[in-house]
Amino acid sequence: MLIHMVFNAHLDPVWLWPWQASLDELLATCRSACDRLDAHSDVVFTRGEAWVYEHVEKLDPKLFRRIQKHVKKGQWEIVGGWWVQPDCNLPSGFAFEKQIALGKRYFKSRFGFFPRIAYNVDTFGHAATLPAYLRAAGQDRYVMMRPQEHEMRLPARLFRWRGYEGGPEVLTFRIARGYGTGPISLDFVKASTSDLPAGIEHSLCFVGLGDHGGGPTEKQIAWIRENRDALPGCKLVFSSPSRFFDAVAQQAGRVPLVTGELQHHAIGCYTMYRPVKVGVRRAEHLLKQAEVMQAAKPRIAVQPQENIEKAWQYVCLHQFHDTLGGTCIPSAYPQVHAQLGFACAVADDVLQLGLRAKLRALPGDPMQRVVAFNASDAPYEGYAQFEPWLAGASWQPHWRLLDERNRAVPVQVLQREAVVAWPSPNLLFKLAVPPGGMRVLRIQRDGKGRPAPAGVRVEGDRIVNDSGAACASWRVEFPAAKLAFAPLLELIEDPSDTWTHGQDRYLEGPALGAQWNPPAALDRGPLMASLLQTGRIGESRLEAEWRVYAGEPFVELRLRVHWLETRRLLKLTVPLPNGGEGRTDGILGGQLARVNDGKERPLRDWTRLELAGGQRFAILAPDVFALDALPQRVRLTLLRGAPMAHHEPHLGIAPRMLVGDHGAHEFRFRFVGGKVETETLDRQALALQRPLLFADLTRGMPPREY
Repeated sequence: MLIHMVFNAHLDPVWLWPWQASLDELLATCRSACDRLDAHSDVVFTRGEAWVYEHVEKLDPKLFRRIQKHVKKGQWEIVGGWWVQPDCNLPSGFAFEKQIALGKRYFKSRFGFFPRIAYNVDTFGHAATLPAYLRAAGQDRYVMMRPQEHEMRLPARLFRWRGYEGGPEVLTFRIARGYGTGPISLDFVKASTSDLPAGIEHSLCFVGLGDHGGGPTEKQIAWIRENRDALPGCKLVFSSPSRFFDAVAQQAGRVPLVTGELQHHAIGCYTMYRPVKVGVRRAEHLLKQAEVMQAAKPRIAVQPQENIEKAWQYVCLHQFHDTLGGTCIPSAYPQVHAQLGFACAVADDVLQLGLRAKLRALPGDPMQRVVAFNASDAPYEGYAQFEPWLAGASWQPHWRLLDERNRAVPVQVLQREAVVAWPSPNLLFKLAVPPGGMRVLRIQRDGKGRPAPAGVRVEGDRIVNDSGAACASWRVEFPAAKLAFAPLLELIEDPSDTWTHGQDRYLEGPALGAQWNPPAALDRGPLMASLLQTGRIGESRLEAEWRVYAGEPFVELRLRVHWLETRRLLKLTVPLPNGGEGRTDGILGGQLARVNDGKERPLRDWTRLELAGGQRFAILAPDVFALDALPQRVRLTLLRGAPMAHHEPHLGIAPRMLVGDHGAHEFRFRFVGGKVETETLDRQALALQRPLLFADLTRGMPPREY
């Protein structure tokens, strides 16, 4: 057997150090690797991640030219080719495509090619959509390590991987033991020969210093030379991933086929340190909205293209598996949030200035106008809120909001956000706006306005709408579907480390429940009615606002948690009436049918539950990133009070220990009953994450008279 010894150096841009520390380490690693290659013409070094190369090019052009020379000679192999090694569960699908595209554009421009081998050796899990993303980018070979053998059983170390039945596949190798080492041992090398398919006489063994860089050392090079034939029946050679895959290419059709997601490793990373997950998700959607605005040609160059490019680079950098997984040191995250803030600010400039530039094309009008723009590639249909500037006037009963055909748009006046005596209204109304489209509404102040027909009503502590959706505090009802359930918050002990190593699920209990005060009605229709409850769970304060909208088949919960727990976990638990027979979850860029086996799994935006008797209901949760389910219940993981950057076997006791997620958090949920299509859930999730843009337009109105 030929064992391909692959020298590499794992470089985490952010982990137990801030991002600027990696600048020093990437320069030192690449310089050391070039020195080793200069001294040993038969040694090969393997390196991925465009982020690393870009910074070498900026900071040390001479070193970058040395790298280019070694690449041309075949001693330096580029793999992966993405911006970084991202988390492969939590990014949005469109932003994951950007992760690959940024790297592809960089490598094609600097080296003239994009690597065929995708490479995520430290990423914590792999969504079922990944093979399709790889093949779309021209990559049909994949190197990964996690989940490892004790976390997921696979038929072989080398296998063909498909995410879905009949879907595209990639030839995949799972690394044994680790992707790097200090002193090399025969036992470490021998592990790479285990679990190979019958007839495969080649394997990969990864060596070199990491996690914080380093690469090959003279001692490691000498050890491989001295032990070239030390393993009976094996020969060690300096090599690279591409040489290995080329060697087994003719036998690829005979290796086992694996279908589905590759999970799990470190389930705590789905929920640890929620602020970075919310921050990345918000920046992803804002930048996508900015792209839609640019495509709409707003007649203004709001931001230089290099700023938009830099914004995407920051977002893709912080898709990195440790950053997005919440496992970095606390002091690293302020810089992460600052860079994400830059991305959001750039996108917001494009959106807000771009919309106002588009308004120049509208003619004058004697009525004040409210302009709505849908900066999304999906249609918007649903309720929206906007506070038009009315110069201190209250919304009068005879005023009307008119659409483009002079039809009245039903409105409801809500309490405004500012807690002041200013009478300016907060309007709630329903709109349909096509992708990249604009609606222009007018405020008619001299009409004969009529109140909107009541589509929702308050009955004591219960809200009911005309579509058969109802709620009474913590009880959700869909009478037309003969479906009712009572969600509850549960506080569960969580003694695990930051990553939750060694577990595939959290404890069932004992659980501490919430204590609630009586609900109070806030809004009474005609378009929306709401109940507000305050309460406590453990040391944490709670505010729950339940909303029911006219004509909508869902009940909405807006939950605020002032989180103060340590080594505890907060779950939103929904008992499943008649038992759950399975579910479909939103995942990175798609959806996946899963069994209700109690395992913690990453979540994207929603889950749809299949109940006994053919019933269905769904939970829309765009601010939640993980869940688990059993036949009798589903639990969404909201918050974790785990110590930050705590890795077993350390006990996690330190005088300056910081706990993840302490502070205020807001969540949005929609419980949807009846016939629930996954496409509808995706559209609703996008509508929540890409709200309509609004602007006041007064051009053409007569001057004020006092």
